[in-house]
Amino acid sequence: MKRKIYFVFLFSVMVLAGKAQIGGESTYQFLELTNSARIAALGGTQIAISDSLDLNLPHTNPALLHKGMDNRVLVNYVNYLTDINYGYASYAKSYDGIGNFAVGMHYINYGTFDEALENGELTGATFNAAEYALNLIYSNSYKRLKYGVNLKPILSSFESYQSFGIAADFGLNFKSKSGMTSLALVARNVGTQITTYYDDGNRESIPFNLQLGISQRLKHAPVILSATMQHLNHWDLYEPEEEPEFSPETIYERDESLLKQTMRHLVLGIEVLPSENFILRAGYNYQRRQELKFDDKGSTVGFSAGFGIKVKRFRLDYGISQFHLAGSSNLFSLAINLNDNF
Repeated sequence: MKRKIYFVFLFSVMVLAGKAQIGGESTYQFLELTNSARIAALGGTQIAISDSLDLNLPHTNPALLHKGMDNRVLVNYVNYLTDINYGYASYAKSYDGIGNFAVGMHYINYGTFDEALENGELTGATFNAAEYALNLIYSNSYKRLKYGVNLKPILSSFESYQSFGIAADFGLNFKSKSGMTSLALVARNVGTQITTYYDDGNRESIPFNLQLGISQRLKHAPVILSATMQHLNHWDLYEPEEEPEFSPETIYERDESLLKQTMRHLVLGIEVLPSENFILRAGYNYQRRQELKFDDKGSTVGFSAGFGIKVKRFRLDYGISQFHLAGSSNLFSLAINLNDNF
């Protein structure tokens, strides 16, 4: 009982501390990228899917790491936009009486750039840019409540400019007695920039994200419905295309309803399981659609889809997310069960 109270207290303190980082631009934005093909197909983030052996889930909510993921290895690859690539690799191990552990590496490679002077003249030299985050995940449970933490040392390198930071994800997950409903709460990227990119620079905030999620498996149909509310620490996500001109006589009224404001935080996903070895997925991200659609030509921006295949000890997932009319992002995930009794 003491262990449960201590963790809930620590979670609450870190959430309150993280709120101080809200507002303005943040560094280490790659921490918010979705590297799981499954999660990408479900809209970009889902934190309450707990009835799975998918080792990608602890990256979104460390409380979802459980004993069934023991001795599994995972590799993700994402073909992002403009030749940018990123991915994630992880391995999990469980110990009776101690808890569940996983180690992973999240990286993004921005590619090679041509060096130029301030006037645009090329020097003939090139440089690279990349960022890395080590993931050290621990989870345990108290009855039907699961809790976890993901400690993330961060290294960011752009040419000769480097920065080091530290962040952590804190997660809770609660399942109903029937096991059909799952609720989750996650505080992502609670931390700080330790060293700046240049001497005597000001420390920048990192992208703190408070999330609340639910997952529901239908009783009489092979369907799982998921929903996650994200950025709850920063409710007003709407930014008008043109800033209004204020004067003492002017009263500015928002042109967005409360429903639309709420939808900007909501990410929806659905999984259909025709068989145990094949899964179809789809998702919708309203905020992404509003930010990235081109004028009135929304097309399928904000929508995502994918599928999963299980063959013996292998699991392959594919997801596609539509970011813009000009292109989409393709994600691949491969998981391998290294246990002999798979």
